Amino acid sequence: MEKSKQIYFTGPRIEEVLKEFPKGIEPERMHKIVEEFQRGFHFLRDFGLTASFFGSSRAKSQDRMYQEATQLASLLSKDGFAIITGGGPGIMEAANKGAFVEGGRSAGINIQLISKQLTNKYVKESVAFSYFFIRKVMLAFASDVYIFFPGGFGTLDELFELITLVQTNKIKPIPIILVDKGYWTPLLLWIEKELYAKRKAIEEQDMKIYSLVDDAKAAFEKISRMVVRVK
Repeated sequence: MEKSKQIYFTGPRIEEVLKEFPKGIEPERMHKIVEEFQRGFHFLRDFGLTASFFGSSRAKSQDRMYQEATQLASLLSKDGFAIITGGGPGIMEAANKGAFVEGGRSAGINIQLISKQLTNKYVKESVAFSYFFIRKVMLAFASDVYIFFPGGFGTLDELFELITLVQTNKIKPIPIILVDKGYWTPLLLWIEKELYAKRKAIEEQDMKIYSLVDDAKAAFEKISRMVVRVK
């Protein structure tokens, strides 16, 4: 049996990074990061009341959740919300479409990739970033309500980051709505039984950070009760 190779993680990886970004170009790189943050926040400051949608980029127009996302975005647009998404296909497209149909404001916060990143055709306004972490910050601070439809690792990553920001008081409590009981219930039960009851890794109040609904109508009704409008 062939002996497995020994893998070194920290040292060699740090050396690779240092070779990739030698000292000579660090000021330029830092300037680009600052410029992207400034551009992103200036882009978002003009939107007023906003709702951010997250979910699978693989959802198709015939899927129930795609249609629910479109309906919810339409309802929110008619109620004065601007719709914010990652700008891509799937649930993001569905949300931008819902705003587009109602003539509401709709934006995409995109990422620049080596392979061309496609912006869905319903995005009216967009901004793109080179760095994933900047895009994540923009998405995390963009809105008055965050709506999560079924998705993959990216959707779960965004969800748990927002929950953690609220849990640790890094941001004020904000409505986080999970749509589709069939998808989210197994995860929420695991959180309740494993993280809370068995492991004591979270507090009971942490499970009140998010709300679960099954469709667009229920989501809209809950958001209407939760979002405080500034007169």
